[in-house]
Amino acid sequence: DGFLAILEKDAKERAKRRKRNEHLANALKEKGNDAFRKGDYVIAIQRYTEGLEILKDKQELYTNRAQAYLKMQEYEKAINDCEWALKCNEKCIKAYFLMGKAHLALKHFNESRECYEKILQIDPQKESLFKDCMNEVNLEEKRMKDEERAMKEVESGKLAALSIEELLQKLDRPDQNILYYTGGIRLLTGAIKDCTEQTLFRTNNGFSILKDNEVVRRGFCAERKNAAEVDLSVSLLFLWQAVCTGNEENQRLLLTYPDVNAQLPKLLSSGVLEIQKQTLALISLYSENENGRRLLVRHQDLTKWLQILMMLVNSTDARASSAMNILSNLTEEERFKTQCRLMLSTSVLPLFTQLLTSVKLVNQAALARCIGIMGNLCADVVIRMQMAECKECWQACLKLVDECFDVGTPKYQECLFAVLGLMMNLLLESNGIIQHFAVDISGKCMSLLREKDGRIVTRAIGVLSRILPASLSAVEEAVKGGVVKKMIKFLKAGGQIASNYGIKTLSICTRSNRQAQEDLVKSDKKFSVLMKLLESENEIIVGNAAFCLGQCLVVPGAATSLLNSNVVMILLKHAGGDATRTSVQENAAIALGKLCVAEPRHIVQLRKLNGLAILNSSMKYVHST
Repeated sequence: DGFLAILEKDAKERAKRRKRNEHLANALKEKGNDAFRKGDYVIAIQRYTEGLEILKDKQELYTNRAQAYLKMQEYEKAINDCEWALKCNEKCIKAYFLMGKAHLALKHFNESRECYEKILQIDPQKESLFKDCMNEVNLEEKRMKDEERAMKEVESGKLAALSIEELLQKLDRPDQNILYYTGGIRLLTGAIKDCTEQTLFRTNNGFSILKDNEVVRRGFCAERKNAAEVDLSVSLLFLWQAVCTGNEENQRLLLTYPDVNAQLPKLLSSGVLEIQKQTLALISLYSENENGRRLLVRHQDLTKWLQILMMLVNSTDARASSAMNILSNLTEEERFKTQCRLMLSTSVLPLFTQLLTSVKLVNQAALARCIGIMGNLCADVVIRMQMAECKECWQACLKLVDECFDVGTPKYQECLFAVLGLMMNLLLESNGIIQHFAVDISGKCMSLLREKDGRIVTRAIGVLSRILPASLSAVEEAVKGGVVKKMIKFLKAGGQIASNYGIKTLSICTRSNRQAQEDLVKSDKKFSVLMKLLESENEIIVGNAAFCLGQCLVVPGAATSLLNSNVVMILLKHAGGDATRTSVQENAAIALGKLCVAEPRHIVQLRKLNGLAILNSSMKYVHST
């Protein structure tokens, strides 16, 4: 007993000592973190080291010190600390991340990849981080190999390689005439043929021409450029296209220069045609690949870009198409969407509505693409809500639909097709503005059902299926306009997407409108269309078809018309569990119950199929409706 008491006392003392040391080590860690934030990495390392002298197995102190060593470019020490951190916690993601960075700095590419692969093994949710890290390794390895290859060509005396060096040396001469530099830049552009020349341009400090040469910098940054300054700027844009095409390291380096970052938006909105054209060409290089887009998002304030690029819809030449290509590519980046939110209501939507109402004056092919891009941006909930609450935006959409009735050219049709898609996306929201326009929107869509273009008809039905739930008045007007008969006609023609929208439209109308129920019974003899839809492989179509059927069985004679059909067996199959969606099972069960209430002779067939238990369970749904 005495021995056990001594052991217990010792354990308590050790726990107490551990707690005290933990407190001291944490205090030193916070002091180290404070020094790190201030950029005083030497002091940070000292504090973390002092903490480790008190508590040798504290993982955070090792990883924090490793991070400070990375800042000091002491990569081997950083790796050593990460290894110690992993002895404390073998699943420490931060340790593997920092070790990967240290190995990358030492050009240990395979070791760096192994560290990042460990992160993914520990936490598969870190796939985005893993991809970014692996991409960084691959780019750095490629950059190093490119530079080694370029140096070999210089050493071997290859003429093209020597030409790049010689031209850059000539451009380095100070205080020459602006025309001298413009000519030299053009010669340099012509000399860059492949990756080797691009690499030599970089390794010979070619990008510094803007920073180090005052004549070039002043001409490029001039607010109001004279003819010589325009020529210089265009030449520089051609040069950067040549050195950045397919070269991600050069793309990255170009955007690190403040003058380039500051001037790009200005050049993009320049009134000089050739400057704007070549700026678009340069930005296109970035927007066409994921790394380039990320560079733009990281280095550029893109809040104004959506507006600037959208304005180019007014251009009748290739600039409009280039601008829309860039915009379309940028919308793939979440950070771009986030930036777009900031300027949407104040700057972008007023411009967009203006373009929609000027369909006859702008580049219609580009406008159609612009509308599609805005529709894609609606995948962002914040952007969609802002657009859906914009009264002017809805008015502009409706005006465009009206104008496309008057002008039936293919380009106008593309604008109409795009605006219907945009309206469908916006109708995922529900608000007072949408209710206000519901009757007008549904009326326009009813008129579009006469269109010859099947794509437009399908989208018009899609808009109907989303706008009608917003307003009973819209439903009444649509029913008066013969929407039920028209939907039955389209459903007979088939087509998965049109059928989905069409049966949903019918389910909305028959839910609240007796005239719609009677129209459906008249238009769909013996419910042949609904019966066919009940056997669809698409459960949403099945559920809406069952709902419609259930609603229409209140019409006298409707249930009787189904006596010699297999409707009981079909509904029983869905209600009994063949349908995976609960809502589909319920709709089928309700329809089955209403069928047997309206026409008791269906119970005979139900009894033969051993379906009375399902009928009994469905009655609660029937009574609740």
